[in-house]
Amino acid sequence: MLSLSSAWRPAMLAALLAAAVPGAPAQQPASAPLAPEQVQSAVDTVRKDPLLGGTRIERKLHWKEDRPDPKDPDEKRPDMGWLVNLARWLAQSARVLMWVLGATAVAILLVMLRRWVLLHADDVRGRPITLPSHVRDLDIRPESLPDDIAAAARTLWQRGEQRACLSLLYRGALSRLVHGHAVPIRAASTEGECVRLAARVLPADGGGFFERLVQAWLLSVYGARAPDEAAVLTLCDEFDARLPAHAPNAGAAA
Repeated sequence: MLSLSSAWRPAMLAALLAAAVPGAPAQQPASAPLAPEQVQSAVDTVRKDPLLGGTRIERKLHWKEDRPDPKDPDEKRPDMGWLVNLARWLAQSARVLMWVLGATAVAILLVMLRRWVLLHADDVRGRPITLPSHVRDLDIRPESLPDDIAAAARTLWQRGEQRACLSLLYRGALSRLVHGHAVPIRAASTEGECVRLAARVLPADGGGFFERLVQAWLLSVYGARAPDEAAVLTLCDEFDARLPAHAPNAGAAA
C-alpha cells in the first residue's frame, strides 16, 4: 500500500502532470495555468497507473461467535406456549380434584353422622331406649327364637343346613345381648359395631365368644362357604355358658 503525506501530494501531482503532458517544458512557472486538455490527459494517466488509480478493495478478517444475533429478525425464540398450557391444565385439574375430595369427605362425614344418630338418638334425647325387634333383616325378638337355641342350632347343622344354623346362633346372640345384657345395639348396627358394643359390656370370655360367632356368620354369608364343623359345634356347646339369657348384673348395666 502506497501512503503519501498530504504535504507531498501537490508536488507529486505537478510532476505527474508535467510528465503526462507531451512537449511540456521541464520547468514551468507554478503560476502558469494549464489547459483543460492537459489536465484531462494527466488525470487519465493517473487512473491508468495501478498504484494510484482505480478502485481499491480492502478485506478484513474477524472472529464470529456461533450464537444468534438478537437483532436478526429471522432468528426465532423457542415456543414455550405448551409449557404455559400444561401449567394451566395442572392448576385446573388440581382445583377440580380438591373439590371432589372435599365433596367425598363431606359425604362420608354425613353418613357417619347419620349412623351415629341412629345408634344414639334415644340416649341423646334422654328418652327411654326402644329395643329393636330386628337388626338389619334378622328377627331378634325372644318369642321368635326356640327355647334351647344351642340345641336347635346343632340339629340344623347336622341336617346339613349350615347357614340356617349360624343364622340362628347369631340371632340368638343378638337377642340376648339386647334384651338380657342391655347392649345398645340398634336396628342399623353392623356386625363390626355389634362386636365393639358387646365388648364394652361382656366379660373378656363372653366378648371373645361373640366375636368368634360373628366371624363364622360372616364367613357363611359373605364368604359363601361354611366354617369348620368342629368350630361350629364348639360354638353350640359354649353358647349358654358365654351368653346367658340374663346377665347377673343386668340391673347395673342398664
